Amino acid sequence: MKASQEAPPAAPPAARRGRGWRFLAGLLVVVILLVVGARLTWSWLNPFGEETVDRSQPVLLESIHNLSRFEAATGNFQVVVDLEKDAAFLPDAVKGSRTLFVGAGGVDAYVDFGGIAGDALTVSPDRTEVTVRLPRAQLEKPNLDNKRSYVYAQQRGLFDRVEDLLSSSPGDQRELYMLAEKKIAEAAQASDLRNRADQNTKIMLEGLLKGLGFEKVTVKFADET
Repeated sequence: MKASQEAPPAAPPAARRGRGWRFLAGLLVVVILLVVGARLTWSWLNPFGEETVDRSQPVLLESIHNLSRFEAATGNFQVVVDLEKDAAFLPDAVKGSRTLFVGAGGVDAYVDFGGIAGDALTVSPDRTEVTVRLPRAQLEKPNLDNKRSYVYAQQRGLFDRVEDLLSSSPGDQRELYMLAEKKIAEAAQASDLRNRADQNTKIMLEGLLKGLGFEKVTVKFADET
């Protein structure tokens, strides 16, 4: 009579759990590789994909100008340009546009030392007093900040949308930038920016000349008696 064969002993629970975790980890690695491979394949075969190539020419230095001015103050401005264009006999939904543009930038105020006459500096015989005559501060052209200037909202008629599709430069914003610069320049002219620049220049020169040993420093502007 043959002896009955005994069944092999079952694997302990810890070993079974270890094999299960290894199987899940291997499955996760396979899934990740499949996803990455699919994305790489799609990016390689995608007919609508774009590649940016910078073919710009080297920058050329055209000229160098010596500066003899003191940048005395800077004003930061912001304006909301509301530009509307209407057709005489067509509704706005057909022909017309309205754009809200936020323009932000700075205006520098400076005093031009290069225009000072030879007799603008008067020193006393004992070299303890000095008088300086300066021109008034001037304003630079507004410098719009492209990062802070943007179209906030825009409404366009049907014809305007079609024109943008056919135009070689759709969404041209030059007019908006020019209008924002004009309004900021007018605001800078009406502000206290030039007066602040005059005072800052005066304080700077007084400190500089006193540091050179002058006991009394008088700074006047060309239009002052």
